[in-house]
Amino acid sequence: MERGRRSNGMLPLLALHAVSEYCRLGWKPPVTAGLLAANTLIYLRQPAFVDSMLPTLHEVLFNPHLILKHRDLKRFLLSAFYHIDESHLVYNMMSLLWKGIQLETSMGSVEFASMVAALLGMSQGITLVLAKSLLFFDYGRAYYQEYAVGFSGVLFAMKVVLNSQSDNYTYIHGLTIPSRYAAWAELVLIQMFVPRVSFLGHLGGILAGILYLRLKALYSGRDPLTTIVSGFSNVLNWPLRVVRNLCGFRQRQISGRRTIGGRHMNTPSIWTCRACTFDNSGWLSVCEMCGTSRDDGLSSVGSSNQSHDLSLEELRLRRVERFGR
Repeated sequence: MERGRRSNGMLPLLALHAVSEYCRLGWKPPVTAGLLAANTLIYLRQPAFVDSMLPTLHEVLFNPHLILKHRDLKRFLLSAFYHIDESHLVYNMMSLLWKGIQLETSMGSVEFASMVAALLGMSQGITLVLAKSLLFFDYGRAYYQEYAVGFSGVLFAMKVVLNSQSDNYTYIHGLTIPSRYAAWAELVLIQMFVPRVSFLGHLGGILAGILYLRLKALYSGRDPLTTIVSGFSNVLNWPLRVVRNLCGFRQRQISGRRTIGGRHMNTPSIWTCRACTFDNSGWLSVCEMCGTSRDDGLSSVGSSNQSHDLSLEELRLRRVERFGR
């Protein structure tokens, strides 16, 4: 495999499209961005230290015979993140960008990350089982010896998950079909137009998506993989939280009846207005809501009773006078 491959022009277009998509989003899905970056850097084998750490393409090609013969987990797991050429990479990454943004935005990053990990393992595993099973029927020797790489299996599984509850229709090469069957139509059409692609890999992805949905329907609680991913994320974020706390980066905002981002002991004492019961910062001497003077023992009892007995109309007039509306 070449070290530090150069782009022939498609990768800059992918980068431009990804940046434009993320710029228009209020919340930037981090897992999708990470997957895009990982696949691209593995293909480019850059920066230089990455090249020395990564196995070559031929060492990770998905081959059922070699995986079962040598128990080669490297081929089983890493083959999904390698791509043959730039067009192969860009096509898959454009599909990942579109599907990932929608799924991660709706599911959340932790659940999306656990889903991708589950779909990766299931799609690769189902493909392996299909290739081995065909041998029992004295068929499929070519599939058992087939070499394949790419993220397509996971993308087919994600397509099944994304369209599982959709009642819309989609267009695929001029055909109008229900979106929930789009993955099956794409499986057939791709095989017709690009016969060299891995049919079992794509089929394994579709079956993995169906299996994932069935398992999610049977298990109502939080799945163990999501819990593991969440715990791992908390461990990675722990040093950052410690630094923020030590440097005093925690933002405190007092609003209404609660303090956001900090405890009361770390802020000036909170006092409650006797007139309108609004919680105010200890820095204020008059109520932020109605303008009544703070009654903390500094004011006379008479004024306290007077403010406590204010009518709603008087409170409204004080607020109008204070805020000018």
